[in-house]
Order: sequence, then C-alpha cells, then structure tokens
Amino acid sequence: MSQLQQVTRAELNARFRSLVTEWKAARGHSSSINAWAKLPAYRAIVELGVAVIPLLMKELEAAPDHWFWALKELSGENPVTPESRGNVAEMAKCWLQWGKEKGYRW
Repeated sequence: MSQLQQVTRAELNARFRSLVTEWKAARGHSSSINAWAKLPAYRAIVELGVAVIPLLMKELEAAPDHWFWALKELSGENPVTPESRGNVAEMAKCWLQWGKEKGYRW
C-alpha cells in the first residue's frame, strides 16, 4: 500500500469517527430510526461511499447500533432475516455474517 493510500485510509477513518460521534450526539433521546437515518452526519457517512462498509462492520461488531439503513443503501442488499428484524444484536449478526461472506475485513 502506498503512503498516499495510507493517508487516504487514515483520513477516511478519522472522518468516519468524527461523523459517528456527531450522529450519536445529534440523535439525542429520539427513538425514531427514520429520523436518525436522515440526520446530516448519518447521510454524510453514506456519502463517503462503499469504502466505509468495513468501518461500519467494525462499528457493528464493537457496539451494535442502527447502521443497517446505511449498509443497505451502500450495498444494495439486506441480509437481515425476518426473525431477526427489530432485534439490533441479531440484525448486527446478520450483517457481520454478510460482511464476512462478501470478503470484507475490518
């Protein structure tokens, strides 16, 4: 990997971490997943493109949260089984398994 790629990856990671923090602070006490997915920081994460999929996988593995809409939008897929819907931990497991099957490393 070239130094330019390393800097780019480091910058992407830093931007992602900043946006995650911003998103978590902005969503406050609301329980509306629809509202959370429309927050500017969440939209900015999606706009970073498919390069953030491994970062989202790492985030899901460390602390399952509502990254499912972003992953679905970025991948065009939804591996969540009907019986897992509504259970964040189970939904995270479905996505993590999907990521491994697709060859993502995080």
